[in-house]
Parts: sequence; C-alpha cells; structure tokens
Amino acid sequence: MFQNRAEALALALPAAVFATLVFLLPVAILLSEGFRASGGWTLSAYTDFFSGTLNRTVFLRSFRLGLEVTAASAVIGYAAAFAIVNLPAKGKGRMIGLVTLPLMISPVARTYAWIVILGRTGIVNQAITGLGFSAEPLRLLFTETAVFIGLLQLFLPLMILSLISALENMPRDAIPAARVLGANWFQVFWKVVLPLTREGLVIGGTLVFTGSLTAYITPAVLGGSKVLMLETLMYQQVSVANDFVSASVIAFILIVMSFAANILLKRLATARNRR
Repeated sequence: MFQNRAEALALALPAAVFATLVFLLPVAILLSEGFRASGGWTLSAYTDFFSGTLNRTVFLRSFRLGLEVTAASAVIGYAAAFAIVNLPAKGKGRMIGLVTLPLMISPVARTYAWIVILGRTGIVNQAITGLGFSAEPLRLLFTETAVFIGLLQLFLPLMILSLISALENMPRDAIPAARVLGANWFQVFWKVVLPLTREGLVIGGTLVFTGSLTAYITPAVLGGSKVLMLETLMYQQVSVANDFVSASVIAFILIVMSFAANILLKRLATARNRR
C-alpha cells in the first residue's frame, strides 16, 4: 500500500502526536504525582497507601470481585456462546443482537435499573416476602452481592461475544472427533475446546477484569460508601479530600493490575496449550 516505511510513519505521525498530547502526557503527569514528594522521587506514597487498613481492604475487595466477576462471566459465557454458535444462522443473528443490545444502553441506566430490582420494595424483595421466605425485606443494595451482580450484568456481553468469535473459528469436527475417541464432555472441554478458544478467553477475561476494576458508576450506586472499590475511593480522594497523590497511586495500581491480568491470562493460555 505504501511505497516505503517512512511514508507510512509520516501518515501515522499526526495521530501519534494527538494521542500523546491528549492521552499519554496527561496520564503520565497524573501517575508521576505518586512518585514525587518533597521535590524528589520516592515510593513513600505507595507504602503509606498500603499501610492503611482501609486501603488494603478496598484493594483486596476490588481484586477479589474482579476475579469473581471474570470467573462467573467465563462460566456463563461459555454456556451461552455454545448455545448461540449451534443455532441456525437466523437464530444466531437474533441472539447475537440480544447479547449486543445491552452494550447500546448507558451503564448509568443499566445500573439504576438494579435499584428497582434489588431495592426494599423491588421485585426480588416482593418475591421473597410474598413467598414467605422472609417477614421483612432483605437489605440487598449496598452490599458486595449487589456490586457483583451489577458488574456481571455490565460486562458479561463482552465475554460472550469474545467466546462466540473464538468458537466460530474452532474446527467443526474437533468435538465430534474427541467424542468418537472416547472423551467425555469434561475432557472435550478441558483438552479440546479450552485450548482452541484460549484467545477469546484471554480477550474476554481482560475486558471483564479490567472493566470490573475501573468501573465507577456501578460500585458507586450499588455499593455506596459501605462497599468501597478502588475507583470510588479514588473519586473520594480527589473530590472530598483533594488528595491527588493518593488518587495517582490508585490510578497507577489500576493500570498495573490491568496489564498484569492480560499478561497472566496470555501466559496461562500459552502454558495450557503447550501441555
């Protein structure tokens, strides 16, 4: 397409400069705040952050919920993707459209809908009290369970779409061949399907885990101040405490965790495929 490499680089230069000035430079300035103190470079802000009991609790909660949402979305995503891939072409298109539909709705609207569902007078509590399981409405909002459900509903479509793409690229005769050779369904999934769809799982897992870590609206609305996550804690540090150093530390932690998740998933998939 291009006569030489210099021509291609020249055409890409304006976009690279724009991305550097608008995105990379502000992020670099923000992240550098956590390493600067008293005119020098130090890690004291990070040691101070992890020395606080609340900060450690929030960090571990965010990491654990991210893992739980990713694991649950992978289990549900494989089941849904298998069902969709095996549908006729017309039905497959409709189901993919239904999976994609939530992504076209604002996360704010999708999150506030859970208040109607999980509130004291919501559908769930009405069903619980109506069936006699509890005399009083249960406190479902502002709990880790509510945050987990909201994040799972928010990012599950990304996992399903990633796995659908991976399953469609898998050889059609792989599963029948494994069954003919005597493999049960667990062996088929573990030794055939999982290695052949590892790229889709890596992409979906990265999107879900990163999204669960960095989402703000869902934890803020469904968790409130009782279930703080790293992103809600970062908002408090900026808007309430005016502490940009702590916010920079949290931002750096989120970025590192996101990159680490992607690298770890890729290595696990590669190691599993080699075995």
